[in-house]
Amino acid sequence: MQAELARPTIGPYTAAKGALRNLTRAMTAEWAGEGLQVNGIAPGYIHTEMTQKLVDDAEFNSWILGRTPARRWGTVADLVGPAVWLSSSASDYVNGQVIFVDGGLTAVV
Repeated sequence: MQAELARPTIGPYTAAKGALRNLTRAMTAEWAGEGLQVNGIAPGYIHTEMTQKLVDDAEFNSWILGRTPARRWGTVADLVGPAVWLSSSASDYVNGQVIFVDGGLTAVV
């Protein structure tokens, strides 16, 4: 999500995510003519071992639940459908896109 949004204190992380989003576009511009598809998946806040401390932080967890239209953290399983779709012929004309799997967080202000 930080490819689309920014939060205080994580400027370098946000810059890196934005760079990956634009790299997806640049690779598409260079390689689509060769029949290659280049897309990305941008996960929202996904509950994993790595994010457990954020889930356990009552203030941050409340912010996530209040800010995310789905009113929950994502799971690793939530990423499977988009990955399978992008890997299938159903997405043959999709190129240069970053699919946000974030419970709607980047869709709202």
